[in-house]
Amino acid sequence: MTAVVAVAPGVLVAVAVMLAGFSLAEVVGQAVLASQGLTGSSPVSGVPVAIVLGLLLRNSLPLPTHLAPGLKWATTTVLRAGIVLVGIRLSVFDVLRLGVAGLPVVVLAVASGLLFVTWFNRRLGLPARLGTLIAAGTSICGVTAIVSTAPAIEADEREVAYAIANVVAFGLLGMLTYPYLAHALLTHSETIGLFLGTSVHDTSQVMGAALTYRQVYGDEVVLRTATVTKLTRNLFLAGVIPLLSWWHARESGPRQGAAEDGSGRAHWTRHIPGFVVGFLLMAVVRSVGDYSLGATGAALGAFDAAGWSRATALVGDVWASRWLLGTAMAAVGLNTNLAVFRGVGLRPFIVGLMGALVVGLVGLIAAVVCGQFVQR
Repeated sequence: MTAVVAVAPGVLVAVAVMLAGFSLAEVVGQAVLASQGLTGSSPVSGVPVAIVLGLLLRNSLPLPTHLAPGLKWATTTVLRAGIVLVGIRLSVFDVLRLGVAGLPVVVLAVASGLLFVTWFNRRLGLPARLGTLIAAGTSICGVTAIVSTAPAIEADEREVAYAIANVVAFGLLGMLTYPYLAHALLTHSETIGLFLGTSVHDTSQVMGAALTYRQVYGDEVVLRTATVTKLTRNLFLAGVIPLLSWWHARESGPRQGAAEDGSGRAHWTRHIPGFVVGFLLMAVVRSVGDYSLGATGAALGAFDAAGWSRATALVGDVWASRWLLGTAMAAVGLNTNLAVFRGVGLRPFIVGLMGALVVGLVGLIAAVVCGQFVQR
C-alpha cells in the first residue's frame, strides 16, 4: 500500500497528460486529412503528442517532487508491460501473406536504416545510444521501436525524446508526400504498397499514407500491401532488440554483474530482455489464434472472427498502445528537462533526415525490383 501511494500521483498525472495528448492528436489528425480533402482515422499518433505535452508541462511549470516515483515507475514497469502487449498485434502469417518476394524489400530497408544511421551518427560525433534509437525508429516501426529499444540499451529520457522527435517529424513528412511521389514514379499497386510500407516510419503514419493513396487514387491493393509490409517490418523488433542490446554491451566494454559462461564473456541470454520474451509470447498467441481461426473457425477455441479481431485490438491497440505506452511516453516528457538538449543542436535531426532518405531510396529501389512478384 505504501508503494501504491508513492507512485499513484505521478502515474495519474501521466495518465491525464496521455488522455489530453490522444485527444489533441485526433483533432490535429483530422485537420491534416481535411487539408487534403480526405476523411478517416487520424494519421497522427497520440504517443508523440503526449510526449510534447509532457515536455511543455515539465519545462513551463514547477512540478511537485512527489510526482517523481510515479513518473519513474511509468517509464519502466508500465513501458515494459506495454511492449509485451503490443506483441498481440503481430502474426507470422503476415509475413506469409506478403510472400517470399516481398521479404527482401523489408530486410533491405531495415538493414540499410540500422547500418547507415548508426554509422552516420558516429561520424557526427553523437552519443551511440541516440544513434541506435534513431536507427531503430527509422528502419523498423517508429515510436514503438524506440520505446522498445530504449530499456534494452539503457537509454535516458533525453535520448528517447530526441529520437521520437526525429521519427515523428520525418515520418509525418513522408506520410504527406510519399503517396503522391509514389503515384508519379511507380505503376504497379504492389510496388507502391511495398514502398509506402517500408519508407514511412511509424505504423500510424504508414496507414495514413496508404489511406491517402486509396482515397485519392481508389486503389485498395496499395492499402493492403502497405499494411502487411509494415506489420512484417514490426516483426523485426523481436530479433533486432537483442542484437542492439548485445552491440551496446559490446561497445560499452565489460558488463558489471553479467552472467558468465566460464570464459569471462557475458552469456548471450543476458541480451534478451524479459519484455522481449513476453513480446514474442504474445506474438505466438496471435499466430496460434489466427491459425486456429482459419482451421476450426474459432480462434483459441473461444473467439469467432469478429470476436478475435475485437480482442486483439483491445489488447494491442487500446491497452498497450494507448493506455500503457501512451502513459509511459507522457511520463518521459514529464521527466525531461529541455536544458539537457543544449549543445547538441541540429545534428540529431540531420542524422534522422539522412536516415529517412536512405531508407526511402532503398525501399523504392527494392520495391521496383521485387514488387511485381508480390502475391496479391
